[in-house]
Amino acid sequence: MPVLSISNLSIGFNEQKLLVEDVNLTIEAEEIHGLIGESGSGKSLTALSILNLLPKGIRITKGNIELNLKDDGIKFLNTISEKELRKIRGRRVGFIFQDPMTSLNPAQKCGKQVVEVLNEHNIISALSREETALELFRKVRISDPRKIYNAYPHEISGGQRQRVMIAMALACKPTLLIADEPTTALDVTVQKSIIELINELRKSEKLAVLFITHDLGFISHYADRISIMYQGRIVETGTKKDIILNSKHPYTRGLLECRPPLDRKIHRLRTLEEAMNKITYSNVFEKEQDVKTISQHILTVKDLNLFYPLESKFYGKVTKEMHALKNINFEVFKGESLGLVGESGSGKSSLGRTLLRLVEARSGNVCYNGLLLSELSNKSFKNYRKKIQFIFQDPFASLNPKLCIGESILEPMKVHDIGIDNIERKDMCISLLKKVGLSEGDYSKYPHQFSGGQRQRIVIARALSLNPEFIICDEAVSSLDVSVQARILNLLKDLQDEFNLTYLFITHDMSVVRFFCDRIIVMKDGEIVESGDVNKIFNGAENEFTRELIDASF
Repeated sequence: MPVLSISNLSIGFNEQKLLVEDVNLTIEAEEIHGLIGESGSGKSLTALSILNLLPKGIRITKGNIELNLKDDGIKFLNTISEKELRKIRGRRVGFIFQDPMTSLNPAQKCGKQVVEVLNEHNIISALSREETALELFRKVRISDPRKIYNAYPHEISGGQRQRVMIAMALACKPTLLIADEPTTALDVTVQKSIIELINELRKSEKLAVLFITHDLGFISHYADRISIMYQGRIVETGTKKDIILNSKHPYTRGLLECRPPLDRKIHRLRTLEEAMNKITYSNVFEKEQDVKTISQHILTVKDLNLFYPLESKFYGKVTKEMHALKNINFEVFKGESLGLVGESGSGKSSLGRTLLRLVEARSGNVCYNGLLLSELSNKSFKNYRKKIQFIFQDPFASLNPKLCIGESILEPMKVHDIGIDNIERKDMCISLLKKVGLSEGDYSKYPHQFSGGQRQRIVIARALSLNPEFIICDEAVSSLDVSVQARILNLLKDLQDEFNLTYLFITHDMSVVRFFCDRIIVMKDGEIVESGDVNKIFNGAENEFTRELIDASF
């Protein structure tokens, strides 16, 4: 008998405004069941409804959710009282949320938060709860359990925070584990370790797992069965072999086809709309693409070193530092896309910010078109800021929520005296919005009115507003659905061809690097460990860490 049975489930504001409609889903004992779909497809709402954690105003309009507890019979989760449901949350059903930083209490140490779960359900003696928490940390492969126990969430890495969340979810030995996008935006090596950990725990702890993600290629290596969700409905369910090799629904095929291939370099990605509408490519898009041959330097970095202060005395003298960038040397050629890859904390973003002098290097030189940027005064450097632009990872955080997007794009144009007057600037702004696939009517809208992919297009338009030559993309597509990612990557390539742009593309996704970049720089612990032609690196990486990154992506 299935551990969880969802039948004819509909969720919405009322019967006329449904967000999820007629969902049927079963999860067997000790099974990993992947629930796949894009943002807004209803995956998380379905998962939240299991424990009645739906947002205010949204409710289950019909259907049944049955949890089979061998020692306590069947529980109809959508009809039992809140008091009974509190006994099941955490105790019988564990939940790993997508963003551990917002799910963990920032004012409480990690160990105490795990102990709090044990206190709530009172299943072991108070004296042994701390040791149980430490044992859970060891079980989820936290290398220094005592240190993490006494650390606050902001003091540990994203992968460690995710492991703390898993420890909390496992604290009461649940029957069912729900993992809602637990690896989104994590490094590929961390992603692999997290899913492998969950896979091992489901066997050792005899767990049933509902694993929610938008990455069909990633979960297909681990799931026993997969359900595809599209516009609030489950459109296809089957074994991973059926879904990957014999998918029947065009949406499923679209999700598979818009992923960048790892085994070859192509010129253009197939979008979800093209796949669903069976639009065929011309030969130029299907064939493998040769890496560009470019010789003119646009940027040269020599012996760059960056330090961050960790401790200082009360009068300001720094007593402890972290060496963030260590003797960095590389060149960027005009018109190319240079990939900068590595794990979180490797120094990728610090390097990008140092090139723009958003942080000041301790030593070394950055030479742009033959001019040493370190020798320029702040006033002189202003002219070069418009030539080198930055696309940040989180477009929502980099846009002012109080300004409409038109004003956000106009602001840098005014600072750098682009255009004769506001009328001309507005016309230029509208032209840019159309260029990135938005409309004139979007000019007066605010950031919260757009999807993640649309906001990414907005910040691309803002970067283009100053007619740059060189754009630094810092994890610009890492949190996007694969279908949105395909459209943004195609857009960036089109803009590069049209405006002769040069990109420094910072990412942890090796499949994106293979598709988008001409050359690669691999960073680890603030140092460059390998660099070279993209095809050469993928076909025969010399550094062990580079090989680990590539292997983790397959």
